[in-house]
Amino acid sequence: MLTKRIIPCIDVDLDEDGNPAVYTGVNFEDLKYTGDPVEMAKLYNEAGADEFVFLDITASADGRETMLDTVSKVADEVFIPLTVGGGIRTRDDIKETLRAGADKVSINTAALQNPSLIEDGARSFGSQCIVISVDARRRYDEDGEYYAEVDGESCWFECTVKGGREGTGVDVVEWSREAESRGAGELFINSIDTDGTKDGYDIPLTKAVCDNVSTPVIASSGCGGPEDMYEVFTEAGADAGLAASIFHFDEYSIRDVKEYLDEHDVPVRL
Repeated sequence: MLTKRIIPCIDVDLDEDGNPAVYTGVNFEDLKYTGDPVEMAKLYNEAGADEFVFLDITASADGRETMLDTVSKVADEVFIPLTVGGGIRTRDDIKETLRAGADKVSINTAALQNPSLIEDGARSFGSQCIVISVDARRRYDEDGEYYAEVDGESCWFECTVKGGREGTGVDVVEWSREAESRGAGELFINSIDTDGTKDGYDIPLTKAVCDNVSTPVIASSGCGGPEDMYEVFTEAGADAGLAASIFHFDEYSIRDVKEYLDEHDVPVRL
């Protein structure tokens, strides 16, 4: 088993005064102020995170540019791979985000609307820079391509856009396979159904993707502790586990999680 990565994530929005701030919510809603993005980035860098993710959570929905000044300040504080997402629509957006200090860009809405952006980005900057983010939700109907069993019911997973606000009718597994074929270097799988619940990752969703691609998969949404990380690595096959709330509110440290995984024979960088 390859070394598993532990990745803290901050969801950044503009506060009432127009200043960047970190927010935490449940099911992509009920967002609450959590802290300053630059200060939090510095703390996670010092805490032993393997990578760091910065998501501008309303840039796409609001039709605005990513907050690159803040990205640059965050990049000055972290010396681990930095992924930035939100509001990235074009090759030039990718270029400017990388120039601001990101090592990778996470693209969701724009890639679904224009899949050739994946190929263009991979060709121009390398596949390792292109992370395709998927905001998935369960659907219990007959419109999907790939089905999984969830609590005794059969469902498929739909790609959504604009921060989970709009469905697309696109099957997550089918889209993950296409994104991989177009040159995505990594897949970032978010579950709207488990987001912020701390009840565990969406194992059926993550496993469905991992079973159908060879590209590294980052599992996101729902982590409540080290046991959930262990489960998503051993049962779903994820390559990295992303978490927010458990780290933001000091319920567990990154060291706590890594030591637990190491004790349970999951390889991590200590």
